[in-house]
Amino acid sequence: MAIRHSIIHQIDNKPDGSPAVLHVSDTELAESQATENLLHDLNVAYNAKTGKGWGFFHAQSGAFPLSGWLQTLIDGGDFIEFSRTAVEHLTRLMEESNLSVGGHALFAQYQQGLTEYLVIAMLQQSESVTVNANLSVTPSKHLDFGNIHLATRINLSEWRNNPQSRQYISFLKGSKGRKATDYFRDFIGCQEGVDGPGETRTLLKAFSDFVAAEDLHEDSAREKTQTLVSYLMAQAKIGEPITLDELSELIDEDRPKAFYDFIRNKDYGLSQEIPADKRTLNQFRRFTGRAEGMSISFEAHLLGDKIEFDEIGGTLTLRGLPTQLTKQLKRAGA
Repeated sequence: MAIRHSIIHQIDNKPDGSPAVLHVSDTELAESQATENLLHDLNVAYNAKTGKGWGFFHAQSGAFPLSGWLQTLIDGGDFIEFSRTAVEHLTRLMEESNLSVGGHALFAQYQQGLTEYLVIAMLQQSESVTVNANLSVTPSKHLDFGNIHLATRINLSEWRNNPQSRQYISFLKGSKGRKATDYFRDFIGCQEGVDGPGETRTLLKAFSDFVAAEDLHEDSAREKTQTLVSYLMAQAKIGEPITLDELSELIDEDRPKAFYDFIRNKDYGLSQEIPADKRTLNQFRRFTGRAEGMSISFEAHLLGDKIEFDEIGGTLTLRGLPTQLTKQLKRAGA
């Protein structure tokens, strides 16, 4: 990771209604192992978060000015000036929301591989203790990366090179309700362009349909499912999107276009690149079995909902049968 610029400001915004106090820094963070560790730990924590949104900038306006300031920065503007203007705007929105406490506002522009990013995150500190040189304990503070609720990562390379993209911004939706994070999305000036959970569910449904259409042997189906889940989880872990043609090649090396063509021919409406939603992936696992002319395969999250298993009797009770199967059964019983 090559860090181009990074800086931290502090917003002291208490929940008692008193005016927020902004403490701005005049200098960027120095190039050091500590700064690299900071960005690395933040990225790991951000990638691990579930419930992200994906989108693109609103048209620049007085209500959504960040993209204009960011464009000025990219065109050769001053990073410190950009961050100060942006954090002043964030402080105003934070005060108006009456829903958020302050924290340390980190702005960092960095390059990973061939891709350039800007990350903005509100960092909180936690109290702890440490053992000092004379073997006594003293209070200390540390950044709590597990307590990040407001953060965004903007793919600057994608924004510049593919302005029609609808997913070059990712942001945390948070777990404290929509109102608690809406002001931060307004600060970014972002509108949602891709439904990460929905697209991930559609991809998994397409894979299930593909396995059924191919009439794969149980071992082959299990192997391809493991390949799918491993790839999707790996992409989610590093914060990179799922690429359909790359996934298709992994699923079937002998026929690298088979799954890709299946998706396109069936018109599932999937984007070429899909942001992996970890929460959806965690619910996905397939139970499969085949014996005496009977083949059963279903996703794990259906167990206890549409499918009930009687362990003592060794039976499955199915609800919500596919329409096509129901029609076949009715014709057979007529």
